[in-house]
Amino acid sequence: MRNLVTSLVLAAVFLLAPPAQARDALRERIDAFVRAEQKRLGVPGLAVGVVSHGRVVLAKGYGFANLEHGVPVGTDTLFQSGSVGKMFTATALMLQVEAGRVSLSDSVTKYFPDAPATWKPITVRHLLTHTSGIKDLEGLLDERKDYTEQQFAEFIYKLPLEFPAGLRWNYSNSGYVLLGILVNRVAGMTYQEVLARQVFKPAGMKTARGISEADVIPNRAAGYQLVGGAVKNQGWVSQSLNTTGDGALYFSLKDMLAWEEAVEKRALLTQDSWREVLSPVKLNSGAAWPYGFGWEVLDRNGKPLHQHTGAWQGFRTAYARFLGDGLSIVVLANLDRANPTLFVEGIAAIVNPALAVPPLKPIPDTEPEVTAKLAALLEKTRQGAWEPSMFAYVPDRFMAEAGPYFQATLQKLGPAGPLVLAKRETRGDDRLYTYLVQFGAATWRYRVGLSTDDRVTLFTLQVN
Repeated sequence: MRNLVTSLVLAAVFLLAPPAQARDALRERIDAFVRAEQKRLGVPGLAVGVVSHGRVVLAKGYGFANLEHGVPVGTDTLFQSGSVGKMFTATALMLQVEAGRVSLSDSVTKYFPDAPATWKPITVRHLLTHTSGIKDLEGLLDERKDYTEQQFAEFIYKLPLEFPAGLRWNYSNSGYVLLGILVNRVAGMTYQEVLARQVFKPAGMKTARGISEADVIPNRAAGYQLVGGAVKNQGWVSQSLNTTGDGALYFSLKDMLAWEEAVEKRALLTQDSWREVLSPVKLNSGAAWPYGFGWEVLDRNGKPLHQHTGAWQGFRTAYARFLGDGLSIVVLANLDRANPTLFVEGIAAIVNPALAVPPLKPIPDTEPEVTAKLAALLEKTRQGAWEPSMFAYVPDRFMAEAGPYFQATLQKLGPAGPLVLAKRETRGDDRLYTYLVQFGAATWRYRVGLSTDDRVTLFTLQVN
């Protein structure tokens, strides 16, 4: 109740105060929140940008870009993009579409003629929307080895198809690696040159660029990982892994604020192209999945929320646009365990309490047979009795890694209380169920996805 009263009082202050005074008060609240969360989470360095109705409310660095040299984070500090870079790959590809060099309906075998014959039904659109069925290469490559463009392609050719093209959505970095190579092959210049000349420069992103170990790059941040509770330097990977289209870029907060302005103006691409980029993909069944071309296209309180996150080499990034509220938030961090989404959600709730993630609460359970099935699944997990036939479309390592982890977690927690349904949603053809379950005095969140044939496509368990 106190938080509600505080929010209402502040809302009244903002309405009555002069615009500059209201912005200052909002900036101070956001600043205090970011500082507190950075300290709580132990993040070495952050850059945070908040834009409200076209005006920059906050653009600030926190902590250190480099711990060894004591270099503070500023708005010019360069962070690695991680998968936020996918929206730039999608933009580079759409420039080729507009130039008539590529069609979204083209089979990828047009550009990769040595690909397996089974790839013929896969289109460029499928690569952009993670609906190709091509297995994700993450965790499978030798990260110490340098690969040529052709070797990357041949590595991906050997990965099994997980489902027919368009059947479902499954995140695949492989598709975006191929898109980067495709741009290289059709543009008359490299993928990174396309970005530099046709995306970054016209967008006013003055320091955004590809990653290079050899180049002297001003304001480059160091990435860190948490090992046994201690902050360590990020692991080394070969240079070739930082040239691919799945998210291997440097950008600063200033760069991302320039990109925000370009996105807001729908610059660089035609309106038709932007409509394609920001439309949820339709699966073969006709059901929609909330992902466009390098963007998640969600909603919050019935209003559009377009966003993406990234993680790579000790960096975590998030960029979110709450369109109905004219609010955009950029968070760049240099720790692998940082969770920039927590900062995004906290800041959004400060700007507008209605944007806060609604707390889970019980809802009517009209499918008791599903609840009984998922209660039995929880007990099988405790017993370590997972079988491959119970799951569909999960990564290979899921059974080997997640099974023992959740088994150990449940054995420590002790007996589970009854499952209380808190949310039921549909994504594509999958049904997603979220339950609240008591373990002693603690409430946990148990989330399971089920395919059309009732196999498990998602399994998570976390403290509520």
